[in-house]
Amino acid sequence: MPTISGRRRAAALFASAAAVVALGAIPPQSAAAAETTPIGYAAGTTGGGSASPVTVSTLSAFTSAVAGTGAKVVRVSGVISLSGQVDIGSNTTVLGVGSSSGLTGGGLRIKDSTNVIVRNLNLSKAVAPADSITVQKSTRVWVDHNAFSSDRDHGKDYYDGLLDITHASDYVTVSWNTFKDHYKGSLVGHSDSNTSEDTGHLRVTYHHNLFSNVNSRIPSLRFGTGHFYDNYVTGADTAVHSRMNAQMLVENNVFRDTKIAVTTSRDSSTDGYAVLRGNDLGGAATEISRTGTFTSPPYSYTAESASSVVASVTAGAGTGKI
Repeated sequence: MPTISGRRRAAALFASAAAVVALGAIPPQSAAAAETTPIGYAAGTTGGGSASPVTVSTLSAFTSAVAGTGAKVVRVSGVISLSGQVDIGSNTTVLGVGSSSGLTGGGLRIKDSTNVIVRNLNLSKAVAPADSITVQKSTRVWVDHNAFSSDRDHGKDYYDGLLDITHASDYVTVSWNTFKDHYKGSLVGHSDSNTSEDTGHLRVTYHHNLFSNVNSRIPSLRFGTGHFYDNYVTGADTAVHSRMNAQMLVENNVFRDTKIAVTTSRDSSTDGYAVLRGNDLGGAATEISRTGTFTSPPYSYTAESASSVVASVTAGAGTGKI
């Protein structure tokens, strides 16, 4: 016969179970859902903060809403078509409504701005010379939970980049995005000849992104310092590319159906540097001509093991997850 203490423990367990049934099972919060502020080099970026949101559904309303340097939160409802790019002012948060809102045909330009957040947008088929997002001469930029895509039915120069970060931009985090069906993914540092402007800048973090059927530039980094961790790359020709003395830490990523996972020795007049640790290369080759010295990023983060990256990124990256 159960003791009194045993009966009490059983009653407590029953009450706890009943409460879970009554409330509905609540799974642990995912890492993606928990991130309401950026991790990595863009830590501290607040965008429009607590400014009252404005919802727009036309190009003219959107262009007006994101202009200027005042604090603002702009919600995009539906898909807005455009050609070229819309300039985003400082202290701005741009958010897609639901899982299917965004921009097509062109993109966003964050130029001479600071403290900008772009989240939950579908960004598709930005025809060259526009990128889906261009970051130029800007600091403190967080690009999170967006879905970038085009197609590979045209030549590689029909579309330009999905996300290009250039002209001494700094303190940027790219997290939980999907990049799909494109030739030139993400360029950081636009030219071998831009040494004087870019050196000492272009500090970027990429984490928990999915790159699927993106041919190259995952990312391509000149001059700067890059931390690439917990990303899932599938179907690439050349993925991570460190060049022109760039320093890259490539940590706990997964590569599948990829020819070259990491290279430091292609296409530029000077090689880059790279440190690799904890990656699942999936049979991909590496070309490391110079081992780097960047091994400890100057911010707090937790890199999950490569063994769980595919599940985490597949479930958490893209729109409709925040």
